[in-house]
Amino acid sequence: MAAITRFSKHSAISHVRRCLYSASAAAAAESNSHAPSPIGNYKITRRDPSERNVQWVFLGSPGVGKGTYASRLSTLLGVPHIATGDLVREELASSGPIAKQLTEIVNQGKLVSDEIIISLLSKRLKAGEAKGESGFLLDGFPRTTNQAEILEGVADIDLVVNLRLPESVLIEKCLGRRICGQCGKNFNVASIDVKGLNGSPGISMAPLLPPSSCMSKLVTRSDDTEQVVKERLRIYNEKSQPLEDYYRNQGKLMEFDLPGGIPESWPKLLEALNLDEFEERRSVAA
Repeated sequence: MAAITRFSKHSAISHVRRCLYSASAAAAAESNSHAPSPIGNYKITRRDPSERNVQWVFLGSPGVGKGTYASRLSTLLGVPHIATGDLVREELASSGPIAKQLTEIVNQGKLVSDEIIISLLSKRLKAGEAKGESGFLLDGFPRTTNQAEILEGVADIDLVVNLRLPESVLIEKCLGRRICGQCGKNFNVASIDVKGLNGSPGISMAPLLPPSSCMSKLVTRSDDTEQVVKERLRIYNEKSQPLEDYYRNQGKLMEFDLPGGIPESWPKLLEALNLDEFEERRSVAA
């Protein structure tokens, strides 16, 4: 069952267009809007909540599925999904000045430094605002309280969704990840069926297999080895608690225990976000 902190049940439309701030949080955001930004003096133009789209953050251990759920919500809400992992991979594929440094960091299972992530994110946010974007779903940033404080000086975060799965499931999921070397799409060959014990619910996840045209072109990410995955989870768990507490104390944290794969989890997540009715109306309109 999802544990929700400070998320009132308004209509679905209000979730798309309104902030969830208290008056004191709004006042703090206004005062911060004049402070120098650590991201190269760049700040998103601050707007009244009714005049912009949602600005949400997705937290969760490596492999939990932040990208999958954020991408789906991005389509539903009409806001860009900005994944810092994708920004890093794009830089790795380039001949940019930090590509070699990033390769060494990723292959060792270490976290990319704040300076590098902030530089990549700043570039993406500037490009988005220039195109008229007024909202976003951030995936993979912030990872630390220091990064959260930096982000607070740049944008008004409405909600932080923390997706959770047991570590044993996370490891199995990560080891099953595959990418098509031709089209670049992500798949997963792991078939997970964990029985519920001592009152805990079971977790079932069917594999996400590719079409026949991609089957022979599947590759494993270089950082998806058991040793590297365990190290990434250890580092994440070590740093995640202070970050969760940071947003919990602000009343912005929503914790959601995934009950399974997409078929089981998606409708329950929409219900927790009070967006199930919004999706139904959108589907009818389409």
